[in-house]
Amino acid sequence: MTSSRENILAAAQANKPAETPLPTVPDFGGDASVERFTQVLAGIGGRAVWVQRPQPLEPVLAQLFPEARRIASPLLAGAVDINAQTPTALLAEIDLAVLEGEIGVAENGAIWLPEANMLHRALPTVTQHLVLVLDHRCIVATMHQAYARLPGTGGYGAFVAGPSKTADIEQSLVIGAHGARSLVVLLY
Repeated sequence: MTSSRENILAAAQANKPAETPLPTVPDFGGDASVERFTQVLAGIGGRAVWVQRPQPLEPVLAQLFPEARRIASPLLAGAVDINAQTPTALLAEIDLAVLEGEIGVAENGAIWLPEANMLHRALPTVTQHLVLVLDHRCIVATMHQAYARLPGTGGYGAFVAGPSKTADIEQSLVIGAHGARSLVVLLY
């Protein structure tokens, strides 16, 4: 005798529709220039700064964020050690997070930040200031093109665009309400 569970699973399997191929997404073209990316980024409250790589980032960061004391980054020597098990109370004390972005999107100024580059999932949103380092050759025109470049293995990641802001309450703009108060993209 079969169980109710087995009957339900068998009925679902018997009535499973055939797989339908996904539609072909057209190439929407667009402007993938660094100029477009930096213009849109500035329009949403972010800032792009050119740096020379592989030269050290510390002098640039000291000039941009002279008051930052607790810095978390896999790219800098002497940074606060952060990992996936770091308590959020310690993360909340981070002044500046400097992380490697992988894909920039010119149409909206967003940067793809995979979990492997975050140190901790919460770090990009609880830090006071966020710096993303991005190879300018990794800028694409549209989100369609960005998604096409993402690895098919899945996993957590986020497109980060500009500093956190909201004007939900009494239509008053508040910067840093739900995340970092500033976003600087270091392009090389």
